[in-house]
This record gives sequence, structure tokens and C-alpha cells, in this order.
Amino acid sequence: MVLHGYYRSSASFRVRIALNLKGIAYSDTPWHLRHGAHLEATFGVINPHQLIPVLDDDGTLLTQSLAIIEYLDETHTAPAFLPPNPSERAYVRALAQSIACDIHPIDNLRVLKYLREHFDADETAIGTWYNHWIAIGFAGLESTLANDPRTGQYCFGNAPGLADILLVPQVVNAGNYKLDMQPYPTIQRIFDHCMTLAAFERAHPRNQADAE
Repeated sequence: MVLHGYYRSSASFRVRIALNLKGIAYSDTPWHLRHGAHLEATFGVINPHQLIPVLDDDGTLLTQSLAIIEYLDETHTAPAFLPPNPSERAYVRALAQSIACDIHPIDNLRVLKYLREHFDADETAIGTWYNHWIAIGFAGLESTLANDPRTGQYCFGNAPGLADILLVPQVVNAGNYKLDMQPYPTIQRIFDHCMTLAAFERAHPRNQADAE
């Protein structure tokens, strides 16, 4: 498999974690988002939406990190990223989507770039914007995780799964803008536990070949 991504992309980070947890060998093809490599015509052939990541599985091109992760879970069934019970699967997907749909898109690089270029936002304003939306999302997520008996060492039980794969990159992003994590002790505890696992640590942006 070939992963088209970027070391700082949280969506790419998610897929790297998933590949590592499944024990799937892959190679990296980096596209530097801040240099606009994803806007080149050559990348447009790979993904007309000009977004990363893209996973190439022997010629089958897969886009959107959640879809890629569930594809990996369906084609490589162990360890499972989702519980077997339908209502519990829906719960875990909701945790994951609260990050993928409600937090991440508002803080995406192209959104921040637009704020800089069209609203003259400086780095202080960007940081305020960034942390505002993460804090709103984390407040709800913290309350859910802290009060649900299904929360264990991880977001659901005592094995890493889909929600943890989404959570860890978002906490790393929060750290990039120095968000105060004290209001989110459950999130911090789960993050810290995940980062003791090689699958998460190897996927961290600082450990990628294209890291700057």
C-alpha cells in the first residue's frame, strides 16, 4: 500500500495510526501542503478534490480518512476498530465524527489560510480561532467520556479503536496551539495511554520522513 499524505496532516496521521495498529506495511508519498503540492495537476489525477490522504491499495485509490480507516477495518479484521454491537458501533462512530466533522474541518489548513489571506488574521487571531473550536468540541467529548461507563483505558473499553485513532491527532493539534488541557483530564489520560503504544508513536508527525 502507498499512503499519499503530509506529515503535519491530522487526517494522514489518523490513517498512519490505523495502518500501524493493523500491522500493514506501507510506503509514504508525501505532498507538502504548505507548498501547495496538493494543488498540482499531478495530484489532481490522484484525487480531484485535491485533499489528502489518499491510500493506494494496489491501484484502488481511497480518499477521506474515515472511509479509509473503515476500509482497512473491513479488509483486515484484526484487531477490530469497532465493537460488534450495532448501538455501540454507532456510539464509537459518533465519538470519531465529533472530531472529524465538528472540530477538524473548521481548523483545517485551507480554512486558516483563507482567514489569513482574506480577513488579515495574524497568528494570534489564528490561534484564538483554532483553540476556540477545539475547546468547544473537547468540552462535549470530555463530558461524554468522563460520564460513560464504557470508557476504559481508551475511548471505548480497553483496546484502541476508531475513536482513539481520531482523538490522538486532534490532541496533538491542540498542543501545537498550546490549548490548556486541564479542563479535559479524561481526554488527556486516554491520549497519554495511546502514546505509550508504538503504533501511535510511530505515526506521530515528528517521526515521519518528511518532517521538518
